[in-house]
Amino acid sequence: MVHYALIVAGGSGNRMGTAIPKQFLELAGKPILMHSIEKFIAFESSIRVILVLPAGLAEYWLELKKKHSFSATHLTAAGGSTRFDSVKNGLELIDQKGFVAIHDGVRPLVSIETIATCFREAEKFGNAIPVTSPADSVRMITDQGNIPLNRQFLKFIQTPQVFDTDLIKKAYLGEYSHEITDDATLLEKTGESIHLVEGNRENIKITNPEDLLIAEALLQKGS
Repeated sequence: MVHYALIVAGGSGNRMGTAIPKQFLELAGKPILMHSIEKFIAFESSIRVILVLPAGLAEYWLELKKKHSFSATHLTAAGGSTRFDSVKNGLELIDQKGFVAIHDGVRPLVSIETIATCFREAEKFGNAIPVTSPADSVRMITDQGNIPLNRQFLKFIQTPQVFDTDLIKKAYLGEYSHEITDDATLLEKTGESIHLVEGNRENIKITNPEDLLIAEALLQKGS
């Protein structure tokens, strides 16, 4: 069965407050995005990597690859105005039936075990979504004030989210809605049930400057 890794790095990274998009910032001596790609290649050397880059930054990525002697084989697609458009553009490069891991390019600390679990479970259930449990107490804001929620029934959603390629490509034929914040929710709209698996807590999404410091510390620790 063919395995794909569709790594989404089409965002501008405004919240990071840097001149270049966050996926290109250096982490432990090389761009965050390279760490993310290497995790999937470490999982399976023959995996087919599709990289979605911000429109207009393909040349900049080529310069980074040359600077860091980065030779991992991959295809590239142009990012769109929304994540929905970026993923859809990447999916168009899938030409064989198999399973695709859709992953945020700024999650470089995903474990190989998490990737393996997601692919294994997706091959049984059609999809697999990694999650972790909240450690903090949680409250929800309502029109009447705020109320506590039982964290036992809550999960934090991560990537990679792995799907049967036919199922997720069909889901992306639907219309975009700002309420759909991840690929699993879009698939669920087609009537498919979502299968959750245990992720790894270190698999943070680097969004703010402090996230970069945390990621550096975790890498030094050996995550």
